[in-house]
Parts: sequence; structure tokens; C-alpha cells
Amino acid sequence: MRTSWSLAAKLGSIGSALLLVAFSSIGLTLWVTWQLEGGAAAVNEAGRMRMQTWRMAQLLSHADAQQIAERVAQFDQSVDLLRKGDPARPLLVPHDALSQQAFAAVQRDWSDLKARWTALPGPDAALSAQQADAFVSRIDTFVSAIEHHLSRLTAILNAVQFVMVALTIGIAIALLYWAYLFIFNPLSRLQDGLARVEAGDLGVRVEPGASDEFGALAAGFNRMAETLQGLYQNLESKVQEKTVHLEAQRARLAALYESAAFVARAETLEALAQGIAKQVRQAARADASAVRWSDEANRKYLLLASDCLPQAVIDEELCIPTGDCMCGQPQGGAMTRVIPILPDGPSAGLGHCAREGFQTVISVPVRLHERMVGELNLFYREPRTLSDDDRALLETIASHLAGAIEGLRAAALQRETAVAEERSFIARELHDSIAQSLAFLKIQLGLLRSDIKSADAAHIHKTLGELDAGVHESLGDVRELLVHFRTRTNSEDVATALKTTLQKFEHQTGLATHLDIEGDGLPLPADVQVQVLHVVQEALSNVRKHAQAREVWVEVQQTPQWRVEVRDDGRGFETDGVGPDETHVGLRIMRERAQNIGATVEVASVPGSGTCVVLKLPERQGLAA
Repeated sequence: MRTSWSLAAKLGSIGSALLLVAFSSIGLTLWVTWQLEGGAAAVNEAGRMRMQTWRMAQLLSHADAQQIAERVAQFDQSVDLLRKGDPARPLLVPHDALSQQAFAAVQRDWSDLKARWTALPGPDAALSAQQADAFVSRIDTFVSAIEHHLSRLTAILNAVQFVMVALTIGIAIALLYWAYLFIFNPLSRLQDGLARVEAGDLGVRVEPGASDEFGALAAGFNRMAETLQGLYQNLESKVQEKTVHLEAQRARLAALYESAAFVARAETLEALAQGIAKQVRQAARADASAVRWSDEANRKYLLLASDCLPQAVIDEELCIPTGDCMCGQPQGGAMTRVIPILPDGPSAGLGHCAREGFQTVISVPVRLHERMVGELNLFYREPRTLSDDDRALLETIASHLAGAIEGLRAAALQRETAVAEERSFIARELHDSIAQSLAFLKIQLGLLRSDIKSADAAHIHKTLGELDAGVHESLGDVRELLVHFRTRTNSEDVATALKTTLQKFEHQTGLATHLDIEGDGLPLPADVQVQVLHVVQEALSNVRKHAQAREVWVEVQQTPQWRVEVRDDGRGFETDGVGPDETHVGLRIMRERAQNIGATVEVASVPGSGTCVVLKLPERQGLAA
């Protein structure tokens, strides 16, 4: 059966037809039953009217007028009930012509009989019996008409029931046929097709049949079988193709890994450029490659390195002004391009490449934060195109190169900054110690010349003593600077470094030292330890030079924050003084060192009672380790 109906529409149509037939048969049965019950009730009421007629005929001879009127009223009610029907129960006179005519005859005869029986004087008993017998005959005719109609309805009801039984059997047979036609047969075809596919017959196809859900399933099965057949037939070629693709992906990932590892360990720009030139040539399977560097203004491109590039091309392309050649792209429109080398056209300027047999050049910009850092060039001796995967690979390698170049530049700047800071520190140390001592010696030498000219032996001897003391102090400053410059931390525990510093101080000065460390805190970073030791050494240097002390105490508190205190029992000084003497220079140096690590230095001194220098580090400084 060819139809455009869906399975749901078919089942819905069949169900709707069955429901319509069922409702129609039920409605017809109910209507016939109602008619039968109404007719039977009318027959009962007609029999009641016969009894009422005989009773009234018997009462005419001896009853009074009131009793007769009551009987007549009851009979009128029965007639009226038959005429109007009873809505509370099925009671009605059939609507066929015979029953209606018989009922009309009963109503006419009753009107005549009622007029005779209610007139005065009434009829005698024999006449009333004769009249009643005639009227009862009329009622019997009416009853016969109703019963005849009911017999027809009964026959109709029997016929309907027989038809319903026949319809039930026919519908069951039709349902079975429709189920086979619309469900079981298509399902059987699909099952047979699946069984043949499982057996390895991928060329099997299922007849779609009707355009319903099973037809759609059959069409889908056919597409699936066709796809499976195509996959099976082309499986080897597809596997080979996929293998080639995976191998290419693996090679790209390996190239990316190698480039990332190489740029991470490259130490110079030349080595970086040469290694990237070799790697990118191998990754892109090019005949030659070149790495160019562009200045910050993007005015020119310098050839940093190349791999397998002919010397003639190297000589001609050592420096390319931006825009003069297809290889040197301006920053504004820089993009990865495939440049075919043709005798005429946009690439006509690449004559030296054409002379070397190259037919294609691929230009990849090396960008860093929207700034042109350089360019990668790949040379091929045959026409080439660039896939999306290869384009992404080359641009990723270019980004690695840009990051590595920036890393080398940042490392160079960092080294330069470190050297400048170290030189500045040495200059400050020399200026604050030896330079001042040398200036003092220069003044003493001038005084010595004056004393020699005046031949004042006492002044000469005094000046020589001051010169000798100044030289010794300068030597002490030099030794102290050497100790400062050689100070390193090779342990996470600052206590060891402090003990070593105090031992050297005792050896140089002969003063007694005491070290007290409280608490258990996180170790300080190495750079912070160095600055802390320098502050302690500067404080000890001030004690040696100015305090005239007998003992020195160094107390370290590690929690809740690092606190280092250097205290002596020397002569002390006025902390509110303003003179730029050597003591104030030392305090300034300590404060500068403390500021470098975010710490503070506090100085408390009382003349005659010693000096206390307190270094306070910020809280949780140890976490920087």
C-alpha cells in the first residue's frame, strides 16, 4: 500500500473509525432501548386506562357526581401523561403513524364518552357497560399498535446486536491485517535486513514501503548499510589517510616541543636564530630558511641566521629595507604569506631567489605585542601551498622565537641593571669610607708640608702620627669593604652567618660579643639575608670607629616578625644632631640597605650609655623564601 500517511496518522484514523462505529452502535442501542422502555410504559398506562374505564362504568349507576368527577379526572391525567410523556422515566407513545392514529382515536372516543357519562341523567348500567366495552376495544387497538411498533424495534435491536457481533469479528480481522500491513511486515523486513548485515552482507537494502515511520527507518537503514559498505570498502585507504594525518600532527607537535625546549635553553641571539632556522626548515620541509631581525622602528630587516640558503642570496639579503622586498613586510600589513616567484608580477623583485632555483617563498612575521620583532622565511624549489595546520605551526614557532628574543633582551637588561646597581653600591661605599679618609690624608699632607717649611718638629711629629692613624683607618676600611663585598649566604639559617661576622669583629677589635636568637621563624631569602648582614656589619663598624665600647650584644627575634638589635655600652651620641659626620653617613647607609628590603632602621642613643640600632623587617617576610 503506497500512501503518504504516517504510521501515527494511520493508527489514529483506524482508531477514530472504530470509535465512531462503537459510539454509533451504542447510541443506536440506547435509543432503541429507550423506545422499548417508553413503549412498554405506555402499554402499562393503557392497561391502567382499561381498568379505570370499567370502574367508572360500574360507578355510574350508584355513585354520586363527585366520585364520577374524580374518576374522570384520573382518566384525564392518564391521557395527558400519554400525550406529553414523563421526563422522569421512559414513557412515551411511539411516533409511528399507526400508534399516533390509535392514540388520537382513543382521545376522541374518550371525549365523547366523558360527555355522555358526566351528563345528567347518566346512562343506565347496560348502556354504560356497552359503551365501556366499545371504548376498551379502542384502547386495545391502541395497545396493539404500540406492541406492533415495539416488536419492530425489538427486531431492529436484535439486528443491531448481530451487526455489532459481525463488526467486532470484522474489526478484529481488519486490525490484525492492518497490524501486519503497517507494523509486522515492515518490522520483519527490517529484522531480516539486520540479520543479513550481521551475517556480513553489506549490500542488502530494505524496501521502504509506505512513507511512514517504518519507511523512514527503512531509508535510514539503507543509508547506514550504504555507509558501512563504503567504510568497509574504503577502510584501508581511510586508515592510511588517517595514519598520515596523525603522523603529520605528531611531527608538528614534536617540532613545537623541540622549538619550545630549544628557545628555553638558548643563551645568545645568534645561537637562538641559527637553531630556529634549522628547526623551522626541517619542520616545514623547506629547501632553505632564514631568520631576520627588525629594529624597533621597523625600518630594516637584518639577516640573523640561515640554513641551507645559498651564499649569493645571503650576500644580497644581509640587510633589507622594509618594503623593498617581498620578504621584509611592514608592520601594518604583516601576515603569513605564500609568495610564488614568477618572472613577472608582484614577485619580480625576487630575481636572486629565482636565479637560485627557488619557486616559492613563505613569509611568517615574528610579532611581540603587536610589534614586529623579525620574520621567518622559507624557500622552496617547487610550487607550494600552506595548509591551516602548517600555518598554525609556523606562527606558533614564530611566537616562541619572539618570546625568546624578548627573554634574551630582558635578561641582558637585568644583567646590565645588576651591574649598574653593584657599581653604584661600590661607588657609595668607596665615597663614604676610603674617599673621606683619603681627603683627610690629603689635608694632613698639606699641613705636613707647612710644618716642614716651618721646621716645627713637634707639629711634624704630630702630623705624621695623624697620617699614620689615617692610613691604618683606611686599611681597616678597605678590609671592611672586602668583607662586605665577599659576604654570601650559603645556608637558610642566618645564625651561622651572624656568628661568623661576630667572630671576625672580635678578632679585629678585641671586643666581647654576645649573640641571642629567640623564636622559630621561616628562613629569610638569600638576598634579604645579605642585606641584614650588611646592616649588622655597618652597625658593628660604627661601634668599632666611634663607640669606644667594651661589649656588643646582637639580639635576633624571629616571631611574630624579624627584629635584629645591635647594642653596645659605649659613649653614645646625640641623636638629634645635624652635623654630617661619619656616624650619620653610616646611619644613612644602613637606612638605604633596609629600604631595599622593605625594612626600617631605628637608632636610640644616650651620651655615656651606649647606642642601640634596631632593624625591623615587614611581617611574613620569610614567606618570600
